[in-house]
Amino acid sequence: MSSSSGVKLAILDDYAAISSAHFQPLASRIQIDSFPQTLQARVPSEHDALVARLKPYTIISTMRERTQFPRSVLSELPNLKLLLTTGMRNAAIDTAACKDLGITLVGTGPKRNATKGYDATNEMTWALILGLAKDVARGDAVVKGGPSATSNHDPNAHVGGWQTTLTFGLAGKTLGLLGLGKLGTQCAVTGHLGFGMKVIAWSSSLTQEKADEAAQGRGLPKGTFRVVGSKKDLFEQADVLSVHYVLSDRSRGIVGKDELGSMKRNSLLVNTSRGPLIDEAALVEALEASKIRGAGLDVYGVEPLPKESPWRRSGYWGEEGRSTVLLSPHMGYVEEETMHDWYEQQAQAIKAWLDKEEVKGIIQ
Repeated sequence: MSSSSGVKLAILDDYAAISSAHFQPLASRIQIDSFPQTLQARVPSEHDALVARLKPYTIISTMRERTQFPRSVLSELPNLKLLLTTGMRNAAIDTAACKDLGITLVGTGPKRNATKGYDATNEMTWALILGLAKDVARGDAVVKGGPSATSNHDPNAHVGGWQTTLTFGLAGKTLGLLGLGKLGTQCAVTGHLGFGMKVIAWSSSLTQEKADEAAQGRGLPKGTFRVVGSKKDLFEQADVLSVHYVLSDRSRGIVGKDELGSMKRNSLLVNTSRGPLIDEAALVEALEASKIRGAGLDVYGVEPLPKESPWRRSGYWGEEGRSTVLLSPHMGYVEEETMHDWYEQQAQAIKAWLDKEEVKGIIQ
């Protein structure tokens, strides 16, 4: 599609093919091309292919945590003036390089008309907690597959297609939160009101006063969320440990071998925040040794997961004494309504940029 202005837009990562309706009104002004197949800059051959693909483009629309934009890619894109991402944090983009190269980086805000106090990521957190606690994935496989879907060591395998495990109850258990910000608070409220769980929390800057303010902000009395004295206390006491921490150089690997070793043998660990917050090698080791009951992950150190990832071993987790592992491909924010809203915000940002008006959501 040609454009009178010479401005070219590359839409990346739109695997669901939903962006066209939002960008189409701009088609008379700019050239628009879509590349739904993601190329990974960390792979040398794909790095070069990504540069070759994007070199002609003035504007790029990308999805957070999918296509990587390190300095080595950005410095090879002389025509790039406007880089659009979804959300206001994207660890896959070198923001310092954008600044140095004069590339305007723009993010998107919260979903419009969102219900205050609720978030899609919290729903994913509880989908993983419940999926693990109630052994949903394995139960589904057993019912659909019969005896072949059960462990060879299962004494009830001859029954076929029916109960083979015992599940984990949440009522009255202790929910431990590593971080009590917006998402941590939502998780706390769900656990307390939805399942009658005791809620404890810890972060390096969290005080009981702040925890009480978080509880009262959701109509709950002081003391509903109890701050423990140390990170070790949090991991020792939690039956379900959910990670809600901001990733930084200081917090990278905040959950390591010692923390995992402090957890109860029958406990669950869930991470819907950022993958590098957990030492992956330490977690794999703990799960292989069945040191905890199970882990639910929606985020990873490398995304999308490479084929050689230890998480992608079929028929491995939950077998021969290993812990149960429930995986989701970073779906915490990928709600239909949210994605449409983000693309609409991106389209509005492009229009404002073309019209030389104020562009909302500039990150730097």
